Amino acid sequence: METILIVDDEKNYPLILSAVLQEEGYETLIANSGQAALDIMNQAEVDLVITDMKMPSMDGVELLEHIKTRYSDIPVIMMTAYGTVEKAVEAMQKGAFNYIQKPFDNDRLIAFVNRAIASYRVVKENRELRSAIETRYSFGNIIGKSKGMLALYEMIQKVAYSTATVLIEGESGTGKELVARSIHFNSPRRDRAFIAVNCSALSESLLESELFGHEKGAFTGAVASKKGRFELANGGTLFLDEIGDISPALQVKLLRVLQERVFERVGGIKSIPVDIRVIAATNKILKMETEKGRFREDMYYRLNVIHLVLPPLRERLEDIRLLTDHLIARFARERRPDIPPVTGVDPEVDRLFSQYHWPGNVRELENVIERAMVLCPGDRIRISDLPHDFRNQIGPSLNIDSIPANTPLYETLAFVEKQLIEKALEMTNHVQAHAAELLGIGKSNLHQKIRKHGIKTPSSSDGSGG
Repeated sequence: METILIVDDEKNYPLILSAVLQEEGYETLIANSGQAALDIMNQAEVDLVITDMKMPSMDGVELLEHIKTRYSDIPVIMMTAYGTVEKAVEAMQKGAFNYIQKPFDNDRLIAFVNRAIASYRVVKENRELRSAIETRYSFGNIIGKSKGMLALYEMIQKVAYSTATVLIEGESGTGKELVARSIHFNSPRRDRAFIAVNCSALSESLLESELFGHEKGAFTGAVASKKGRFELANGGTLFLDEIGDISPALQVKLLRVLQERVFERVGGIKSIPVDIRVIAATNKILKMETEKGRFREDMYYRLNVIHLVLPPLRERLEDIRLLTDHLIARFARERRPDIPPVTGVDPEVDRLFSQYHWPGNVRELENVIERAMVLCPGDRIRISDLPHDFRNQIGPSLNIDSIPANTPLYETLAFVEKQLIEKALEMTNHVQAHAAELLGIGKSNLHQKIRKHGIKTPSSSDGSGG
């Protein structure tokens, strides 16, 4: 049962509101000033605040500001009298859920309250979900319950307290930097710097300067001395992303630093010692790169003290629902306040996600969910909220090998069309409206084709189901 705090300096008005809301099944608390309201919120769990705009000492807007500072997610409904609407608009800009103008009828108030409570309920559920995910199936921001991910969490815990160099391999978008950060922030170096550098983003000369720093006058444009990433990471962790792309010449210089923990700035002669933990990552298989002569073997063995391989998303399909829920909760704050909060995805979206190859891995799933959260008008993500390019890449598999080579073209096309429709219906649980969306045709057109091909559908997939 949710608790609503009513704040008004009048004595009788809160009692009336309290009685109305208790009839709707809510518990109520009453405060006659802004400070009294804050005192109550320090002692009791509150799910909604309804406050009058005009009060002595601390008005409704000031109370709102205090609430949003301490309890940012709790919704606040402002009660305004005639002539204070401009003040109510100001309150909305500062985070009020809504405002209602006095005098108001009970039905209107109850509708506002139910909407605010429903919104906050989703926020709490998302918070609890995120907490459950982080407790049971995560390590930092890495989410997953698959066998491979659970083994990864165990490995991170084992290697975090050592200073051994770690090599992380995996496809782009699998979360290599997240793993590196998890190792760092679970290590004794957690209070020191975590410095990341993308080795593929810079030319050889710029990367050398970026890593080792340079002295004044070392090259054209070097108007002052500059510390490199090795110096900046001293005492902490240096993350070398896309290590497989560095040149052989730079590999030689980097190898010396990894072996001796000493280097010189570009254009300098002074040896600078550093105490760092190195974590390297690549989307290449470095063992194969060494066999092909594209990566130094001695450098490979220096990096490959601890070897972690991140599985692609297509090999951990059981994690997709966890990741989806986690991402929905993360992007929930970016939803417009006038549309329902997203609570999940439609079943056919679940099926599409499990059948997709995910070449961009978790990063691609993140982009798909973020876009859908912006465009979704309801409380669940539908097929129509997904990018067209994404839907087009999920091609239903066709059994065309069984078609004889001398089959007329019109019969072949009819066969293919029938298979596509049957597959789309299967993927959308025979909801014809959703199947039509997936196929990119109108619902009436799909209905005609179903009749034309004699495709059997459940009797429920009519106007409402289809």
